[in-house]
Amino acid sequence: MIHDYFITIAQGIPTSLLLTVSALFFAFILAIALTFILAMENKLLKSAVNIFLTLFTGTPLLVQFFLIYYGPGQFQWIVESPAWALLSNAWFCAMLTLALNSAAYSTQLFYGAVKAISKGQWESCAALGLSRWQTLKILIPYALKRALPSYSNEIILVFKGTSLASTITILDIMGYARQLYGTEYDALTIYGIAGVIYLAITGIATLLLRKLENRVLVFERLEVERS
Repeated sequence: MIHDYFITIAQGIPTSLLLTVSALFFAFILAIALTFILAMENKLLKSAVNIFLTLFTGTPLLVQFFLIYYGPGQFQWIVESPAWALLSNAWFCAMLTLALNSAAYSTQLFYGAVKAISKGQWESCAALGLSRWQTLKILIPYALKRALPSYSNEIILVFKGTSLASTITILDIMGYARQLYGTEYDALTIYGIAGVIYLAITGIATLLLRKLENRVLVFERLEVERS
């Protein structure tokens, strides 16, 4: 019985992983763009970005799933538009929700890393006659390396956040678990297996990310040794 449960629930692993990878890809690109905007110190654009960050970091992820999936259908002009082909698709809405939510948190991480760059590095770029934009193109990649440990946690959180996609009909790990529970009513075993699958995947991902961190942040250890 446990084996059958596992086989059924494991069918959702590819969907959960694909959601995670897709959401992280778009979230990373958006977060980089928003970090540049915040660092450029344009008051109007900065205010718009801060509103976005407040909305997506200040509301529950589950509410965001419901608003993005069920909300657009309340407007006839959206239903009649070409965008409805995407906004009526549960998988796309789940990916979009995770991407926007992750982008908000990632932007805060990246911008915090940019603000933590030492004053001397900014002054060095200014002494070379570099513009603000040119300086950011040099310093933001450096800041991203320093933000990697915190961003690793965000990657894990996005994967665990995919479990909420089942609430909008997605058959991911939790989606198959919920479907199975609807016929077997064995909550402890079914959801326990789902939990073990999530634990195993997050454990493997954490180990891989820690190895990546050690490799990427080797430059910091070299700087410490030289000093």
